[in-house]
Amino acid sequence: MAKHILGVDVGGSGIKGALVDIKTGKLIGNRVRVDTPAGTPDIIAEAFAGLVKKIGYEGPIGCGFPAIVQHGVAKSAANIDKGWIGHNIEQEFSDACGNPVKALNDADAAGLAELTFGEGKKVKGVVILITIGTGLGTAQFVDGTLVPNTEFGHLYLHGRIAEHYCSNRVREEENLSWADWAHRFSEYLRHLERLLTPDLFILGGGVSKEFSDFGHLLKVGVPVRPAKLLNNAGIVGAAVYAAKQHK
Repeated sequence: MAKHILGVDVGGSGIKGALVDIKTGKLIGNRVRVDTPAGTPDIIAEAFAGLVKKIGYEGPIGCGFPAIVQHGVAKSAANIDKGWIGHNIEQEFSDACGNPVKALNDADAAGLAELTFGEGKKVKGVVILITIGTGLGTAQFVDGTLVPNTEFGHLYLHGRIAEHYCSNRVREEENLSWADWAHRFSEYLRHLERLLTPDLFILGGGVSKEFSDFGHLLKVGVPVRPAKLLNNAGIVGAAVYAAKQHK
């Protein structure tokens, strides 16, 4: 297996990729980004192939994708064209770029990065990573093994979908102070604590950079740490996944 593998993070607005040293988790060279076009899977696959061509890469590719992903097939579509539902992501992207592509849920990819190189490394028991952004993405690990497609951001809390109650988008739209938002988010963490008995929460996504503003305000009986890999986590985790699948 090659030491450097291309990881790609497909989002609703942008497709980002970089070569990753799968021994260290470090990016090799610059991160490349192209806009995610509006349109059907074939149009997005063309943009994906364009990114691969820009990087000039040949070999296995890992792809984090904003959907429930089962055996390479999208079972949902979050912030991306609904035409992906029931569509084989791996086949569409592989055919477009001429390289073998392995796909997984984008939050699962970020979690793999943190469990391999970040805050979750060598942590035993149940670890839950939460990416806080437009919604709440989640990844669960038991003794380092991924339990895929958890989607805990869609649990109900106070009669509302959790990510409609305490995501970063809600914090911004409702102009919540850090204290008010942390109160809501603490309720969410305690709900997960009751259901899943985790040993560690890791918070990722853009808000993790602001952890010093709100971390001390969280009230939960489980350790909570900010993610180490920040915005590169999806790329790194996707590359790690591809490496595991192509052993």
